This record gives sequence, structure tokens and C-alpha cells, in this order.
Amino acid sequence: MIDVDGSQKSGSGTILRLSVALAAVLGKPLHITNIRQNRPEPGLKPQHLKAVLAAARLCKAELRGARLGSRELWFTPERIEGGRVESEIGTAGSIPMLLMTVLPICLFAERTVMLHVSRGGTDVQHSPTVNYMRFVFLPLLRRMGVNAKLTVQKYGYYPKGMGEVTLSVEPSGKLKSIVLEAPENPRVIRGVSVCTYLEDRRVAERQARAATSFLKEKGFAADIQVVNDRSNPLQKGSSLALWAEAESGAVLGADAIGELRKASEAVGKEAAENLWEEISAKPTVDVHLADMLIPYVALAEGRSAYLVRTVSEHLETNIWLAQQMLGVKFSIENTGSGYRVQKLG
Repeated sequence: MIDVDGSQKSGSGTILRLSVALAAVLGKPLHITNIRQNRPEPGLKPQHLKAVLAAARLCKAELRGARLGSRELWFTPERIEGGRVESEIGTAGSIPMLLMTVLPICLFAERTVMLHVSRGGTDVQHSPTVNYMRFVFLPLLRRMGVNAKLTVQKYGYYPKGMGEVTLSVEPSGKLKSIVLEAPENPRVIRGVSVCTYLEDRRVAERQARAATSFLKEKGFAADIQVVNDRSNPLQKGSSLALWAEAESGAVLGADAIGELRKASEAVGKEAAENLWEEISAKPTVDVHLADMLIPYVALAEGRSAYLVRTVSEHLETNIWLAQQMLGVKFSIENTGSGYRVQKLG
């Protein structure tokens, strides 16, 4: 039995999501206490519960304590069979967060996984947008041997959600290490600006124009695709995802989400400012990608390393948990201009 104290480090949902994923991969029973202890409303919220249930379906896990508000969970996995899995969130809870819970599990399935997630939020606060997942996270994982494709059927936003996606994953079982230690200037900056049922206000165009203008002032041209989406008549909304690609394959991403009474120009400038903060620090992955990569780096053979501008609470938490559960060793070294995150071979 693996025992995890959810009040450690960040005391957030990331401990729950990652511990469930790693327990499934290891095929070992998990007991987690003090779930989300350091959050204003501790315990399982709807999106966390749905992530646990989706993970359990993938590996036929026996569950105890899987209910809203629960601060204690027992998760006993069996074989990871794969196949088609359905998950319905039912709120604007983050679909990308659910995907991050189950993706490591899918890599060790016996057959291809087709995960269909409905009635959730594709682009919501405190979570990567779905286009960040599609164009930043998954392409970098592809270099590590992850063959996954994410398709958006419906975009979903706060407060109703109603988004829908399909994630298809080919089992790999063996991940490659990744070494990105040479800072570079971006070769190209791209982006996707989306609005759903807001084309009459030219929201996607205005977001893209503001981002392009800001980046031009910094000396960079940006190629931003404008998408006037009509997939979800029940929930209007918008988002902008940007990413900077280097010759080496390093990628820096940033995004921003539209909100009521938030100008489209403010969304565009926010995403561009976030990307510029990364570019100007010259890391090889952005601050969010740095913590999202930890489970894959931990499961890969050999040494991996990359540069990040700052050490986030989520990065520290994910490293702590990976070391506890997998017995691997990480180091974080101050380079003067940022930090080198290294998993030792």
C-alpha cells in the first residue's frame, strides 16, 4: 500500500491527480489522506472526483471514499486494459486537468485508449487551455515517445462548461528521456485565438491583433490562427494560446481566457505578456510545462534535464511525489538566470 499525505507541499489537487496516475502505472494500491488540505474548500470537488473515476475505469480500480467532499481515498488498480472510456464532468470543471490525470495511465494500457470527455470546461481559469495541451504539451511529449492526439468537438467555458473532447493514445510502455539545456531565441511564434458565438464582436480577431501588436513591439512576428467557433451555443467564451518554437525543439507556451467584462484586447495582451516573460528569461520550457513534464521524465529511462525561469509550487510538489512513489532522484540547480531541473539517470 502506498500512503500519501495530501497536505504536504502544495496541498492541492495535483497530489491527488499524480498519485492516482502513478499508482495505476505501478499497479499498487494507494491510500491518500488530507486531500486538497491547503485549499479553501478541502476534499474532492466535482472535477477531481471525475478525474479519479476516469482513472479507475481505465485500470478497473476498486475505490473507497470516492465521493464529493471526501478527504480520504483508497484506490486499488488492476490491469490497464484500454479501449473506449467515457467521462462526463457535468460542470465547467477542467477537461485538461482530467486528461493530465489519465494520460500517464493510458501509456501503459494493453491496447489503444479512446477517451471521450463531455460536459466540461476546455478553457477555464487555473488550468491550461485545451489548445495549450494540443500545441505545446502533447508535441513535446511526442519527443518522449508519447503518441497521443487530442480533438476538440466543443469548446467549453465557465460557468456552464458543456465542452467536449476526445483523446486517443497509443500505448508506449517505454518513454524516452529528454534533454533541453541550450537556451535559444524562438524560431517562430504561433497561436490560436478562439471565440465561441462571439464572432459578431470580432473577439478572436481582436485578441489576436492585441497579441501580435505586443509581440511586434518586442521584435517578434506572430502567426496566430483566428477561429470563430460555433460548436457550443449554450456557453459563449474565448481563449488565446501562444507558443514559441526553437530550432532544438524547445517550446514555450502561454495562454489567457476571456471573461465577462474583460476586453478582448486585454486577453490578447495578457497571453502575449505571459509568453514574453518566458522568452526574455531564456528557459527551454515554460513554468507550467516544467511541472507537467515531471511524471513522464520520472517514468523515462536515463537522465533528463531542462531549464525553467522559476520553480513553482506545483513543480516542487510533483518532484517530491515522483521521488516518493517511484524512487527516482531529481535535482534543481540555480543557474543564475533560472533553474536546471534534472532527473538523474
